[in-house]
Amino acid sequence: MRIAVWNTAFLGDAVLTLPLIQSLRLRFPEAKTDFYVRGGLEDLFRPHPALSAVFGYAKNGRFPGGLVAQARRAAARRCDLWISAHGSFRSGLIAALAGADERIGYAGPVWNKMLYTKTVDRRFGEMHEIDRLLELLRPLGDGPRVDWPEIALDPVSARKARECFSRLPGPVLGIHPGSVWATKRWPEEYYAEVGARALAHGASLLLFAGKGEEAVSRSVRAMIADKPDGRAAEKQGRLHDFGGRLSLPDLAAFLGRLSCYLGNDSGPMHLAWAQRRPVTAVFGPTVEKLGFFPRGKDASVIEKDLACRPCGLHGPTACPLRHHRCMRDIHPDEVWDDVRPKLLNERKA
Repeated sequence: MRIAVWNTAFLGDAVLTLPLIQSLRLRFPEAKTDFYVRGGLEDLFRPHPALSAVFGYAKNGRFPGGLVAQARRAAARRCDLWISAHGSFRSGLIAALAGADERIGYAGPVWNKMLYTKTVDRRFGEMHEIDRLLELLRPLGDGPRVDWPEIALDPVSARKARECFSRLPGPVLGIHPGSVWATKRWPEEYYAEVGARALAHGASLLLFAGKGEEAVSRSVRAMIADKPDGRAAEKQGRLHDFGGRLSLPDLAAFLGRLSCYLGNDSGPMHLAWAQRRPVTAVFGPTVEKLGFFPRGKDASVIEKDLACRPCGLHGPTACPLRHHRCMRDIHPDEVWDDVRPKLLNERKA
């Protein structure tokens, strides 16, 4: 039996699909499972023991030629069961053209009922995204369900992270200040303030940023280095900017060793809490109720109750009301009060 799981959305969405894949492994232990992800994410998921193959799909390819070519490649895999966690027409059409006898997807939009053999309601706004994804198993009947994504690290990346952290004094705070969506970014100067406080308490600080976002982490580092504690930390080897310098598997390995992670509503945030790291997530244009929040007793969401929130599923490029209060009203004091006990292990039993 061969199973295909399709989710070509963003990094966080793919991470949140892992419990579905892990549940399928428990139900069909002899099956081979293919995972289709957004192009560029493949290397992160290839080490996962529940997967037989991982394929990337470049969404910016020619239409409809790229879509047809992808469907043909998938059809050649001769899958028996196809589960799509992505609701776009393109995803549904590829599922139909791939030719699996059983195809499961979400009931909406309306065309999905013609493209899939079985559909389920997504129940958006009612549950965590992991639980919504697990609903896709309902047409298969009762069976085991896993509710936590397990990240399988690349051995080379794991060794690189281990060697780096062995040289870092004190607890380690990781900050990832970037996001694909500009309004999801907490102000850089606020991140710099929290980072400087961590250094003043003897912690090490690692800054992260994806390709194309190096300027954000560089800016935060410059602001921190302009403070007395920042200059001292640089000399002591406690302040490092890894912006644009890590592969995705490397980033996952580094995040998995942090004492605490601080970032926006973004994919790296999901990589951190999935590895059971204490997380402080700053939410602005998006809200926890949408279902993409970090799980676990050591995970926190810092947000402000404003009538204009949420202003979109992802957050627009610019604040529609031009004030960006959802982020600017979250003061560094409030965030540090949440980060400090996690980072310095001051939490009460």
